[in-house]
Amino acid sequence: MENYSVLKLYASTTDKINNELFYEQIVYLAKEKKISGVTVYRGVMGYGQSSKHVNTSRFWELVEKLPVVIEMVDKTEKIEEFYNSIEPELLSMPKGCMVYLESINMKLLKKGN
Repeated sequence: MENYSVLKLYASTTDKINNELFYEQIVYLAKEKKISGVTVYRGVMGYGQSSKHVNTSRFWELVEKLPVVIEMVDKTEKIEEFYNSIEPELLSMPKGCMVYLESINMKLLKKGN
């Protein structure tokens, strides 16, 4: 049985790498590298180490700086390889980010027709 992991990256909706939105760049790169699955979650409230205050979603705000979590799942070896390829960009992010990798017990990974 193969080992699978989930990689989670915590950042902000306004974070950018090379003038592109961070979370979009990560998703497109993961697709290019054929990572099994990636989902971006936008938080309604939160803060990080670089936050001066708690960020919250309000319907009247046009520009929102909110937390995002990018979650990806694949074989541990493939996830480690992907992380190693993006680590330099993560280290250069001016506001920082948080990343963790966790082993999971994959119950089902069925591809459609």
